[in-house]
Amino acid sequence: MQLSLGFSPCPNDTFIFDALLHGKVDTEGLSFQPVIEDVEALNEMAFRHELHITKLSYHAFAHLLPHYALLHAGSALGEKVGPLLIAKKPLTPDEIDTAHIAIPGQYTTANFLLSLAFPKAQQRTAMLFSDIENAVLQGSVDAGLIIHENRFTYQDKGLVKLMDLGDYWEETSGLPIPLGGIVVRRDLPEAVQHKVDRVLARSVAYALDHPDAPRDFVRQYAQEMEEAVMYKHINLYVNHYTRDLGERGRAAVQHLFKVAMKKGVMPVSDTPVFV
Repeated sequence: MQLSLGFSPCPNDTFIFDALLHGKVDTEGLSFQPVIEDVEALNEMAFRHELHITKLSYHAFAHLLPHYALLHAGSALGEKVGPLLIAKKPLTPDEIDTAHIAIPGQYTTANFLLSLAFPKAQQRTAMLFSDIENAVLQGSVDAGLIIHENRFTYQDKGLVKLMDLGDYWEETSGLPIPLGGIVVRRDLPEAVQHKVDRVLARSVAYALDHPDAPRDFVRQYAQEMEEAVMYKHINLYVNHYTRDLGERGRAAVQHLFKVAMKKGVMPVSDTPVFV
């Protein structure tokens, strides 16, 4: 049985999928057709139900619960890696509620966390994450939500931090931040869904136990990235939660959705989250 498999070209994704795509683990008769796109493109494909299995931001998954179930392996959960809300000057919470805010994508985890912290702040514009600092500096927006390397450069440009949304989540929940997960379509037979979960768990375990094995596949899609940077990226997002969410990881996802439903950030649903 062949299944379409969506994931991004980022090192953390190519690292965990290498073994199942290249015959390094038992796939129990399954084969996979890779669809390699950035996460926003994968989110859009999932909204059209085009992919059997795919990487999703947890924000997108929150709106796709009726159609996809979360696998226990493959997730990216982090601590101290949250997005920052920044501006040219300090703003009060009331001012943030009415501010024009640049965000790095509608269905990003960053925007999800912003919605939980400031549900009244509805004036948002999505733009490329690397353009957000300059948009704030030029005054085309009042504030910006920054991720990735921009978290380390904003102060050099004279910008100020309004809130670390990662700290906000961890302090209010006591749990790691659910960033992205691997989901499978619910219309597949239940036995197939569980088989996919087992195969992915083997692939993740193989990569973690043999970290040099996926090197060529990872490098194929991260050609301009230095090897040390490549593995730093992998180590940041591939950890014991990726091997298996475990009780703490599952609790983080469940709590995220519970809070989001309560605040009206995602549709209310009693659909089980996991395979």
